[in-house]
Amino acid sequence: MNGATPGDGAPEVDLYEILGVPRDASQADIRKAYRKAALAHHPDKVPPEQREEAETRFKAASQAYEILYDDEKRRLYDTHGMAAFDGRGPGGMGAEVNMEDILNMFGMGGGIPGMGMPGMGGGPRRMRKSPDENQKYEVSLEDLYKGKTVKFSSTKNVICSKCKGTGGAEKAQAKECSQCKGQGVKQVLSQVGPGMLTQRMVECGACEGTGQVYNPKDKCKKCKGKRVTEEKKQLELYIPRGAREGDQIRLEGEADQIPGAEQTGDIVFHLVEQSHEVFQRTGNDLSAKLDITLAEALTGFHRVVLKHLDGRGIELNHPQEPGQILRPGEVLKIRGEGMPMKKSDAKGDLYLVVEIAFPEDGYFLDKPGALEQLQKLLPPPEPPIEDVDEADEVQFELADIDEIGGEEAQGAWEDDEDGPQQAQCQTQ
Repeated sequence: MNGATPGDGAPEVDLYEILGVPRDASQADIRKAYRKAALAHHPDKVPPEQREEAETRFKAASQAYEILYDDEKRRLYDTHGMAAFDGRGPGGMGAEVNMEDILNMFGMGGGIPGMGMPGMGGGPRRMRKSPDENQKYEVSLEDLYKGKTVKFSSTKNVICSKCKGTGGAEKAQAKECSQCKGQGVKQVLSQVGPGMLTQRMVECGACEGTGQVYNPKDKCKKCKGKRVTEEKKQLELYIPRGAREGDQIRLEGEADQIPGAEQTGDIVFHLVEQSHEVFQRTGNDLSAKLDITLAEALTGFHRVVLKHLDGRGIELNHPQEPGQILRPGEVLKIRGEGMPMKKSDAKGDLYLVVEIAFPEDGYFLDKPGALEQLQKLLPPPEPPIEDVDEADEVQFELADIDEIGGEEAQGAWEDDEDGPQQAQCQTQ
C-alpha cells in the first residue's frame, strides 16, 4: 500500500485541537482529555457501521496524546510542528506510539481489531495468513435456480521455486534495510479531515516489507528479487441451487501467496443477483405478473401462462370451481414452484399477481348490438342516489393520481424536505 506521507501538500495537523485542549494545557489536562476521547471513540464501543470512523479518531487522539504528554516531543511539536516527527524537520524523529501500552494504561488492553502494528520491536512479524481476494460475481436468476459450474483461468503470485521466497541467489547474504531499520514497515502520520490525524503503518518500498535487501548481483535470477512469480491455473466456481444475493463462495488457498505467511488466503466471490424481466425473488419465493384478458377473467382459460426459470411451461386451468371470476390484483399461489432451498429438495412458492387487459377504446363500435347484449349479461349498475337537492351534469377528463393536491401539495412535500415548519400563532 502506498500512502501519502505527512506534509505532502496536506494542511498542518493541530494536535491540541484533536484533544480539545488549549496550548498551555497541563499534563493532567492532556491525560484527562485523552482518556475522554479514547473512551468515546474506542472501536469496540460503537456500532459496526461507525467502527471505521471511530478507529480513525481513536488513533488520532492516541497520537496526539503520545506527543503532547512527553515534554521533549511537545517542545519539538510546538517549535517545528509535525515536520519534527517525519524526519524532515530539525531533530526529526519517528513518533512511535505503542497502542497496547496506552490501552493498558487506561484499562482497555486486549487489542483492537485491525490495529496490529507489524514490524514494531523485533523485526517484521510472521503473517499467519495472506489476505483474501474479494470479488463480486453477477449471477442470473436462472443460474441461481438451476445451479452452475463456471470454469475460468486465474493468474496468481506463487512463492519462487528457485529461491524459496527469499529473493536472493543461493548462499547470498541479505543486509538490513537502511530505510526501515529492518522493520519492514514505516510509520506515517496523515491528516484525513479537520482535526483528524491518523497513524498508519505502510510497507517499506525499499525492501518490499522484508526488512532486508540484496545487492543487485545477489538477487534471484528467476524472480528478480521479487520473491514470487506468476502462475496461471484453471479454477472452477460452483454456484449451488438456491444460492442468493450476498452469499459467499470461497476457493480456499487460491489467493496470492506471500513469502513468510503460514497459510495462503482464499478467493472469495460475493454473489450479486441480476434483475429478471419476469420474476422477482423474495427469500425462497418467486412472484410474477399473470396477464389475462377481460374475457379470460370472466369466463376462464386453460393455457401456458409463463415460462419458468428452467424452461418449463407453467400451465393453468381456471376456474377450478364453477363460477370463479378473477379480479385485478388477486394473487394465485402455486406451491413448490419457487426457488430451491439449500441442501434440500424443497422449494419455495410461486405467486402470480393478476393483471387484466381491458379492450381498447372503440372496441365495440363495429359490433352492433354487442354492448346491449353485454349489459344484459353483466350485473346491473348501482341504483342512483336520490336524496340530493339538485343534480349537475359535469364534464370530466382522465388524470394522474399524482396530480391530486396540485402545486400546493407538491410545495408541501418540498417544505417537508427542509425540516419541520414552525407553527405561527397570531393573537386576535
